[in-house]
Amino acid sequence: MTFTVSNKTLGDALNLLIKVVSSKNVLPILDNFIFLVKDGELTLTAADTENMMTARISLSEASGEGDFAVNAKSMMDAVKNIADIPLTFTFEEDNNSVKVAYQNGMFTLPTDNTNEFPNIGDIKADALTFDIPENILQENIARTVFATAQDELRPVMNGIFFDLTAESLNIVASDGHQLVRNKVLNIKGEDTNIGSFILPKKPAHILKNTLRKTDGTVSIKADDQRVEVVTETFTLNCRLIEGRYPNYNSVIPKSNPNILIADRMSLIGALKRINPFANTSSCLVRVHVEPGTLQLEAEDYDFSKMATERMACEYEGATFTIGFKGSSFIEILDNSKSAEIQMQLADPSRAALILPIEQTEEQEILMLQMPMLIND
Repeated sequence: MTFTVSNKTLGDALNLLIKVVSSKNVLPILDNFIFLVKDGELTLTAADTENMMTARISLSEASGEGDFAVNAKSMMDAVKNIADIPLTFTFEEDNNSVKVAYQNGMFTLPTDNTNEFPNIGDIKADALTFDIPENILQENIARTVFATAQDELRPVMNGIFFDLTAESLNIVASDGHQLVRNKVLNIKGEDTNIGSFILPKKPAHILKNTLRKTDGTVSIKADDQRVEVVTETFTLNCRLIEGRYPNYNSVIPKSNPNILIADRMSLIGALKRINPFANTSSCLVRVHVEPGTLQLEAEDYDFSKMATERMACEYEGATFTIGFKGSSFIEILDNSKSAEIQMQLADPSRAALILPIEQTEEQEILMLQMPMLIND
């Protein structure tokens, strides 16, 4: 079997797939890329025990059909320093090797049989299905994945919850202290095509770093065990987190009458300057609000250090002080991406809502931060 492919095209595909390959695999075959040539197309596959990713490349020159496995790291190291020139692969089944020839050079790598590579099976026929623009999916995962937990006792909190309802597609993450809820209003479930699934953190990060910021369409199918994400350039199939996700809407306050509007970057800057002065175990930052002024305070009694900053803001409501974990507050603001944010507050013991000032017609973004107890 012989085929020719551009090194840049091959390299782009391999750079996608290498994100799936684990550094510690139980099965040695999972250290490999799978090359399959069939019907004039090259299909490349990589997997770990939970996820499988494939990329497809059309071939202008191919003779014969077949498949082989080759060590992923060895292949990446071999092609990464070759210019964008054609590579001609010759698979020699009798010798268990593949020879790769290019202008002024060649190399040979050993191959393995693909029979031991796991077969994950197909998504069930009655799967939940929907399409979503690639850029919308990418930005929603990027805005949400930071809020996932690392909780061995509640594994459902360790992923992103996709909830397709008759009103919208809700993309949610929470670690119990902060919550992000994105509503994609123009994607709605119909009839029996309503449901939910929990996407684990690893495939979420893969999608965050792999999806393009274009308006191409992503097709998603999910049954009770797996989800399949199909784009123009790759397919990702991964095992879901099993379990029932908590009722996220029940923790969102319905009425927070005190409204604060502040410049997001100015607030982030102030928080980053005073956060090093907070107690290292609690990271408590006091936020004092009154009409026209927002004051931030951090203090570490153990090391006799403190800091305070004041900044202008728009505020309507009662004067009070509320405590937040500084690092979590910065994280939420970093992922908001709005020039100005609106904070909706009730009292020092109730959750604060953080919303971008400008919402698009297609999306509704809400972030929630739980307060910390202030000991005066």
